[in-house]
Amino acid sequence: MRARVGDRLVVESRAVDVPRRDGEVVEVHGEDGAPPYLVRWSDGHEGLTFPGPDAHVVPNE
Repeated sequence: MRARVGDRLVVESRAVDVPRRDGEVVEVHGEDGAPPYLVRWSDGHEGLTFPGPDAHVVPNE
């Protein structure tokens, strides 16, 4: 997984009644765009995130 500042990180839900999470990548801490990422989630919270297999990056074009 590779991301740049400004890209969106989307984490799909594993349960039917739980919505997916999405947020903006604010900082990239790994080399060459690799995780971890500091993400500002759509609810306003920020956190250092190590995305799992249920996550994908949407490039900011």
